[in-house]
Amino acid sequence: MRIGPLQFDSNLFLSPLAGYTNLPFRLVVREIGGIDWTTTDLVNARSLLEKNPRAWQMIRTCPAEKLLAVQLFGAVPEEMRDAAALVESLGIAAVDINMGCPVKKVVGIGGGSAMMTELTKTAKLVRGMVGAVKIPITAKMRLGWDEQNLTAPDLARVLEDAGVAAVFVHGRTRAQGFSGPVNLAGIRAVVAAVKNIPVIGNGDVTTPEAAKMMFAETGCAGVSIGRGAFYNPWIFTSTRHYLQTGELRAEPGYAERITVMRRHLDLMIEVFGEDHGCRLFRKPAAWYAKRFGPAKEFKRGVTQFSTRAEFEALLLSYEKWRAPFLDAAGELRAAYRPNPMVASFMRDKDLPAARRGAAILVPKGPVDVW
Repeated sequence: MRIGPLQFDSNLFLSPLAGYTNLPFRLVVREIGGIDWTTTDLVNARSLLEKNPRAWQMIRTCPAEKLLAVQLFGAVPEEMRDAAALVESLGIAAVDINMGCPVKKVVGIGGGSAMMTELTKTAKLVRGMVGAVKIPITAKMRLGWDEQNLTAPDLARVLEDAGVAAVFVHGRTRAQGFSGPVNLAGIRAVVAAVKNIPVIGNGDVTTPEAAKMMFAETGCAGVSIGRGAFYNPWIFTSTRHYLQTGELRAEPGYAERITVMRRHLDLMIEVFGEDHGCRLFRKPAAWYAKRFGPAKEFKRGVTQFSTRAEFEALLLSYEKWRAPFLDAAGELRAAYRPNPMVASFMRDKDLPAARRGAAILVPKGPVDVW
């Protein structure tokens, strides 16, 4: 796949998740495989220019991240232009503009979804950014402000004319927030609206089958996965395998999940320090545990650990508690195995009739920054 001058193998992308797509998680996903391009959390352009420590922490990277985009939000053309130039000077591969975040503090300053309501103003801002850098500028948007204002196709055309190298589209409106079914026909309309740039679809992709359906029903060039990746960081490699072979891989077992959790925690400690890193890892650890089968004891303890040693003690205690649920081969007994279509998913009856039972479902948890 190509975005601007950048050529890469995978057409699967990691979506920004506010507060969670930090460097440790991005590295974990890359190490598991199936993905080439990742994006940071949304970063306030002005904060970046003012050298705010938190903003600079959010764009922290390393040589392993060859294709990284920094996602900027803001509404002042000069600030967005200068922030893009700053990102380029740091050797980062691309800049992404957030035009989809529905959060009030972002929309209130004219950023995020508010940029979908003023196409001429948005186009002028984007032209300034494109003209200031040589790296690709991409944009992430929703379908529109609400059902009466589905501006995404028009905005995509405007952005292509302004020089944007790719468009990422979340198939909901700003009014929907993160609830209700994704409108695949709306994404398809954006694909049809542009001439030469790739459109990457996003929303409700939590399984390889869901990714395949999005490709088939929208004609998009790529699929971006957010919440589905946080519950299952293996989703990219599993999806690539399924798209290439038509076969579904077996889910990783407990031992593999624990190995990846330990790696994730080690990276969190390396980047954020032991105390803060452990505290930040508590919620991701609970999400990993959704695929453990019975995990009540683990979830109780995971809210309290503050050191690497305490995490290891928690695992040891949990494994003793878990033992009665295992068979002679050390695998979970059939009655306790987690269903691949787990837990907190949207009710099937809330989906359009044509998509019921299609496994394009939305887990509750981290909030996408679209």
